[in-house]
Amino acid sequence: MTNEEIKELLRIFNESGVGELELQRGKDRLRVRKAGEGVSPAAFAGPPPAPVTIPSALAAPAAAAEPEPAKPAESARADVKSPIVGTFYDAPSPGAAPFVKVGDKVEVGQVLCIIESMKLMNEIEAEVAGMIAAKLVENGQPVEYGQALFAVQPR
Repeated sequence: MTNEEIKELLRIFNESGVGELELQRGKDRLRVRKAGEGVSPAAFAGPPPAPVTIPSALAAPAAAAEPEPAKPAESARADVKSPIVGTFYDAPSPGAAPFVKVGDKVEVGQVLCIIESMKLMNEIEAEVAGMIAAKLVENGQPVEYGQALFAVQPR
């Protein structure tokens, strides 16, 4: 990351009012927390809020998510997970046909959906070739980091 990118992230962090920011781009990782003066974790009535993750698309809009290492699946299915917090869209525009449907065959790198985050549209691509076994999120639904979006039956 360049100094300018870090300065921009810190500016966004300070303006957002969130208490923690975590960013990972390749092997670079940045984590920032606000120090609370006189505030202890016991002062909060509920569980602490989830950290806000800024996508690597900040510097490169619509950048594809980095593939996660393959894990052996118990049921031989691979879940496509959201790399960011945002809003799930299954089509390129309202009224358009979805990128994929259950039963479609997909190739590595094929666009499956879009996650809108911070007014940026991030295309989510297939990391394995196979068949869409299940769509796990409805169009327009908010998604969390790491939430499963699709189940793919690998070839």
